[in-house]
Amino acid sequence: MNKSIYINSLNLEKTGDWDASHRLIQQYFTSEACWIHAYLHRVEGDLGNAAYWYSRAGKTMPVISLENEWEYLMEYMKAL
Repeated sequence: MNKSIYINSLNLEKTGDWDASHRLIQQYFTSEACWIHAYLHRVEGDLGNAAYWYSRAGKTMPVISLENEWEYLMEYMKAL
């Protein structure tokens, strides 16, 4: 899958357009897409849904700040 979708979704969220970010990423089910989807639900405050998507991504919910997770996600996605 083209990593630009992941980067675009993260950038949309960063600029405050959570809905557009979510609409974009929710149509994909790679582990990376599930990870971003989890992060978005964490941002939203829906921790139950976030936990489900972290699990789908093979990850546990992080304890780092949302900002730090966004930065880590962006670095990871750019390196793909």
